[in-house]
Amino acid sequence: MNSIVDAIKKVRPAVVSVVITKEIPEEILNQLPHFGPGGMLTPPEQKNNGVGKEIPQEHERIKVGGGSGFIVSRDGLVLTNKHVVQDPEAVYTIVTEDDNRYPAKVLARDPINDIAILKMESEKELPFVRLNNSSKLDLGETVVAIGNTLGEFKNTVSAGVVSGLSRFITAQNEFSGEAAFLRGLIQTDAAINPGNSGGPLINAKGEAIGINVAVILGAQNVGFAIPISAAARDLDDLKRFGRLKKPFLGVRYLIINKDIKDRLKLPVEAGAYVMQENIPGNNGEAVVKNSPADKAGLKEKDIILEFNGTKLTSEKNLQDVLENCKIGENIALKVLRENKEHELKLVLEERRF
Repeated sequence: MNSIVDAIKKVRPAVVSVVITKEIPEEILNQLPHFGPGGMLTPPEQKNNGVGKEIPQEHERIKVGGGSGFIVSRDGLVLTNKHVVQDPEAVYTIVTEDDNRYPAKVLARDPINDIAILKMESEKELPFVRLNNSSKLDLGETVVAIGNTLGEFKNTVSAGVVSGLSRFITAQNEFSGEAAFLRGLIQTDAAINPGNSGGPLINAKGEAIGINVAVILGAQNVGFAIPISAAARDLDDLKRFGRLKKPFLGVRYLIINKDIKDRLKLPVEAGAYVMQENIPGNNGEAVVKNSPADKAGLKEKDIILEFNGTKLTSEKNLQDVLENCKIGENIALKVLRENKEHELKLVLEERRF
């Protein structure tokens, strides 16, 4: 148990709050009784305690949300969830354990893995969390989740174990309400609560193995974290290219299992079923126009059985194999269309975020 306490002490100084503020038109504020005299929140980034960088006050803003994050480099790179910092019009401020406040800029958003990378404006070296290889996790391994529970209880820690690996879920964005499909997740019984999003899941050595992302409402001790290996790839892309570089196929799909096969009356129990998404605000097209998939002739209701010789299953889905490919790589697909198998070829392009 002492090793866990030591790990928490090692990591806590690098766990931060991500505060979201936004300018609200005065005419709208006047209609909100909640923001009566003295009710306006002073923007965190406009306060200065001698450590954080002071920003001239031009407009008052109000706090509209927040989440957790953690510093991963001495010069102030911060990992969090993409859904925490998805609003391009909001202002983001990093608040450290000792209540110092720093303006932050979003350098990259990875919507596929729900990861974002921020940069704190700090002139001093900062404490940071080291990253571990999340591909070497074992079931039953001790882990600790750290974050700002409910946005109020800073640096809350909860211990548990790795309950499952390579999980996939459909999660609802706590800010926008939109649905997102997340796969390859670490399941843990360490308590993860709203506000914990973006905080680290660490091992007994105090190394990050995941980024806390979701909890199953109505269940007890069922939480999920994004494997840190996905974030490490994003950090490497940012360092090498100044942006995220991801291969792009251009299809929306549903992973087939026995239940899906029976429900949709499909001829196979595995593969990727090309279909539209009915999500508000999303055009939901099954095959993105002018994408590599479109150019190769993929169509809605096709079933992709194999991707470059790899059979697609619930455990090894399309996104898993796609992430291990390179931009410009030639890919062979085995596709089932109207009960006949077809061979298609395409060249992967770069995804534009």
